Amino acid sequence: MNARDARRLRATNDLIDHVAIEEFVEFHGRKALNPVAIVIAAYKEAANIAAVVRSMPAEINGQATSVIVVIDGEDDGSSGIVRAEGSIAIVAPVNRGQGAALRLGYRVARDYGARYIVTADADGQSRPEDLVAAITPVMKGELDFVSGSRRLGATHGQDVVRNTGVVVFAKIISLLMGTEVTDTANPVRAFTAELTGEVTLDEPQYQASELLISALARGVRYGEIPVTMLNRSSGTSKKGGNLFYGYRYGRVVLRTYWRERWLRRFRRTHSRM
Repeated sequence: MNARDARRLRATNDLIDHVAIEEFVEFHGRKALNPVAIVIAAYKEAANIAAVVRSMPAEINGQATSVIVVIDGEDDGSSGIVRAEGSIAIVAPVNRGQGAALRLGYRVARDYGARYIVTADADGQSRPEDLVAAITPVMKGELDFVSGSRRLGATHGQDVVRNTGVVVFAKIISLLMGTEVTDTANPVRAFTAELTGEVTLDEPQYQASELLISALARGVRYGEIPVTMLNRSSGTSKKGGNLFYGYRYGRVVLRTYWRERWLRRFRRTHSRM
């Protein structure tokens, strides 16, 4: 992608975010969010989202939570379900991918007063107690970024190829970044809201690895906790076949690594001037 196309894409994304935020403010108002934001990206998950939202904790470590569900275009009724449950729905008018949806959720959480963010899946694969375990070290000021790890915990998924991919990409990113990582794409991730404004997040999809690499490149205090990955409550995965998913995910890993490596050199050079 050349510079002009990149600028156009950025402007398009800004416009989509603006429309989504305007609708969010129109429905929910401009009131401040609670200190802990639980951000969930949803795409055609109307069959699962009510149970997921209901299962989210109302408070964590004595701090109230705000559940934010970002509907990634093509609203199938999920926004109405989320709002009927008393949670926040942000509706993007265009389907762009989980990465873009989470980025929008982070922005709203950060701009409207949340101090901490923890993520979960919209399909019921994340256990609420694992969200609490992930965000606690961040809230205590012990770590900046905590990721769940199915390899340290357990997974109900029986897809051998995908489970092998978890191991392979963890080894690749550990080698590239010099930090031990065991699960690079776990849906349970917790960090300060401030961090989401400091890292570079451009990828529309497979954003977990981009966020992780960008954060590690900035020297954040990183840790992992054991979690249990459940099977989907219903429906099928939107990630595509294993080979396609692995290829696209690998491209994001390498693209983000080279970008961050160049940025580090640029900052180092200019800091000497």
